[in-house]
Amino acid sequence: MQEYSEEFLEDGKVKKTKHPEKEARRIENFIDGHKIDYVKGRVAFDLEWNSKDQTFDRDLYAMRAFHECGLISLGVMLTRSEKLNPVFEKVPQLNKAGEEIGKTVRAKYGASTTWMGKLLYRLNAGRHGGCPVLVFGITPKLITDWDENE
Repeated sequence: MQEYSEEFLEDGKVKKTKHPEKEARRIENFIDGHKIDYVKGRVAFDLEWNSKDQTFDRDLYAMRAFHECGLISLGVMLTRSEKLNPVFEKVPQLNKAGEEIGKTVRAKYGASTTWMGKLLYRLNAGRHGGCPVLVFGITPKLITDWDENE
């Protein structure tokens, strides 16, 4: 496993610093696979936001493999709830200059993108194996300047 530190710079960029490599731990007969976004201690964390929903399969398989290898005890996943759709239908898309382009952000979120319903289906099918997975879906309640009646 390779460890990195991240420093968030004032310009919004992220500076990654590679830590010295630890002694390699090789587990025979396991294929090399997807890297998980973040691992701290024995907890793996992955964020999926507006990716193709097949990335959930990749993430759950990676957590399963890490768990079966004894590297993690728990996976945590964060995505969006379908309850954000009314928000996306009202929030305008902006160009890089911050100007509205005439459509809402809902156009960016299709049926095959990552959201809680696509994740729960895969968890119910057991794609995470024996790895416990805690999932969170962001809802409009977490948006401090959103009024559902607008």
